[in-house]
Amino acid sequence: MKIIFTFLIVVLTSVNIYAQGCVAIRSTGGMCSLTSHPDSAEMSEGSWVFNMNTRYFMSNKHYKGDVYQKERLEKKTEVINHQFAFDLALTRVFNNRWSAMIDIPIISNARSSLYEHGFKERHSMHSFGLGDVRLAVYRWLIDPARSQNFNVQLGLGLKLPTGDYKYTDFWQNVGPGGAPELRSVDQSIQLGDGGTGLTAELNTYFNPVHNVGLYGNFYYLSNPREQNGVRSYRELISPSLIDDYYMSVPDQYMARIGANYAASNTVIGSVGARIEGIPVYDIIGGSGDFRRPGYVVSVEPGLNYQANKVNLYVSVPVALYRNRTQSVTDKLRSGKTGVFAQGDAAFADYSINFGISFRL
Repeated sequence: MKIIFTFLIVVLTSVNIYAQGCVAIRSTGGMCSLTSHPDSAEMSEGSWVFNMNTRYFMSNKHYKGDVYQKERLEKKTEVINHQFAFDLALTRVFNNRWSAMIDIPIISNARSSLYEHGFKERHSMHSFGLGDVRLAVYRWLIDPARSQNFNVQLGLGLKLPTGDYKYTDFWQNVGPGGAPELRSVDQSIQLGDGGTGLTAELNTYFNPVHNVGLYGNFYYLSNPREQNGVRSYRELISPSLIDDYYMSVPDQYMARIGANYAASNTVIGSVGARIEGIPVYDIIGGSGDFRRPGYVVSVEPGLNYQANKVNLYVSVPVALYRNRTQSVTDKLRSGKTGVFAQGDAAFADYSINFGISFRL
C-alpha cells in the first residue's frame, strides 16, 4: 500500500499562514494540501485537485522574547485576536512530476484591546475579505517510476498583493472629546501585506515500510518591499514608537517534520514538529518599520481519512515554545536610549486546521 503524505502549501497563513497570533500577519496560501504518491492513479496526468482548508486560532498570551507576560491576563490588558482563514486551492497535475496551483484565501479577523481605544474601555475591530492570492509551480525531482519510497518536490511561486493592506475600522475614545476615529487596523489583522512576494518550497517523504511514512515541508516567503506606506498609529500610543510609523512588509517561513502511520487503507494518523514565524531581517530588501518578528514551535498531531476521490484531514498544532524576538526598530530605540527595548506579541496556545480535498 502506498502511504499518503501531507505537505504544506502555506500559510500560514497569511497570516496571521504561520506563527499563531500577533506575530502571524495573515494567511498566505492554503494551510494544508493532501496528495498521494506522485506515481499513483490519483495524481495521474491531466487530473485536478480542489482543496478547501480552514484555520482558526485565538491568541491572547503575551511574550517578550520567550518570557510569558502573565500579568497582562491578570490585569485584563491583553490583546485578543481571533482569526479564521478559509483557503480555496486548485491544483492542476500535468503529469507525475509537474503540477501548478492557485490559492485564494478568504479571511475574517477580530481584535479586542484596550490600548487602541484610549486605554479606557475594551473594544473590538474587525477585517474581512480576500487575502493575498498565491500561484506556484511544483516538480518532483526524482522520477517517481524509479523511486517509489522516496522523493523530493521543489515549488516556486508568486504571492500577489490582492489582500487589502489598508483596512480600516473605528478606534474608540481617541478623537476630540473621546469620539471614535477611523484608522488602519493593526498589522496582525490586515488582510494583506501590500507586497509582491516570492515563495520557495521543499517537500519530501520517505516510506521505510509499507504503512509508515516520514515527511518534511519547508516554506519561505520573501517580500522585497520594505514598508507599504500604511500608518500604524503607534507613535500616538507612545512617542518613543516613532520608528514604527509605517507597517513593514516582512518575510515569513515555516518548516515541518514528522511521521505518518496508515492504520488502514483509509485512515492515516500523523505527528510532527512545526516551526513558523517572521524573521527580524528579510533576505531581500530592507527590514525596518513596524513588524513583530518571532516564532512558535509546536507539536502537530493530525488525522486523515481517504475515501475514493475525497480526503478529509484535521491537524491541531499545539504551541510548546514561543519567542517574540527584538525587531529592527526595537534595536533602534535601544541604541537611542541606551536601555534595552523589546516589544511584545500575543500568541495562541493552539490552532485548528480542517480541510477537504477532491480529485476532480
